[in-house]
Parts: sequence; C-alpha cells; structure tokens
Amino acid sequence: MLNAIFSIVAVGGTFDEFHKGHRALLEKAFEVGENVMIGLCTDDFVEKMEKPHAIAPFAVRLEELKGFLRKNQWLKRAEIVPLHDPYGPALTNKTIKALIVSKETEPIACEINERRKADNLPPLEIIVIEMIMAEKPGPISTTRIRCLEIDHEGKLLRQ
Repeated sequence: MLNAIFSIVAVGGTFDEFHKGHRALLEKAFEVGENVMIGLCTDDFVEKMEKPHAIAPFAVRLEELKGFLRKNQWLKRAEIVPLHDPYGPALTNKTIKALIVSKETEPIACEINERRKADNLPPLEIIVIEMIMAEKPGPISTTRIRCLEIDHEGKLLRQ
C-alpha cells in the first residue's frame, strides 16, 4: 500500500486558491514520504511577500488544505506547521529527509541545504516537480486564478 522512500518529507507554500499544482505537489510528497510536514505560510509572512493580489486568511487556507488531506485520507500522515519565513523547520529539523518543491521554489531548497551544511546538518534530498501547465500560456498559478485568467484546473477563462 505504502511505497514511501523517506520517513519524513517536507513541503511548504501559501496554498491560496488551492489548485491542480498544489495537489500535484502534495501528491508527490505523500507518494515519497511516509509522513509529510506541510509548512503553511502565515498571514504575516504572506504580507512580506508583497503578492500582487489579496490572499485568503491563514484559517481559510488551513481548512482548505485539511479538506484536501481528509479527502485523500492523508490527514493522519500530515503535520501542518505555520511558516514564518521561506525555510521553516527544514533548516534545523533532523528528522526531515527530503524536500518536495516546484521548479519555482527549487532555489530556496538549495539555499536550505547550503545553510544546513554550514550548521553541520546533512543535506536534504530535493525532489522537484515540474510546474503544472494551464491550457496556455504558462503554468497554473494563484495569481492567474485571482486575475480570472484561468480556473483551478488551468482552463482558460478569457483569451
């Protein structure tokens, strides 16, 4: 039933306008990890990101994330932690064995490993998933959904 490669993996994100790309990221995490630590960006951290659009409050994003995990029967294998910065517990946690990231966030994973190395911690395996493409042009993103350009599955809403 479970073909996990790692005991604990980590993944992080804002998870706003929960979409097909978010699902792909989490599906990969639960495929390779027996347990998954999910960092969910706090409202304060999101504010510092200066996104070009509004972001749903932490509580709303948390409930949407939990709903997805519940639906897939992954809630018991997940630990959701608030992210106050891009690194979260991955910088210091010795139990995490791998990071699951998108192409977009791969540089942060590499930075985490550099900082772990400086602190004499073993590097984490970095598993990169490709961005999930919308019908055209480009990847599915919360920004594109918020601008009513595409839906949560990547289908074009306007030309």
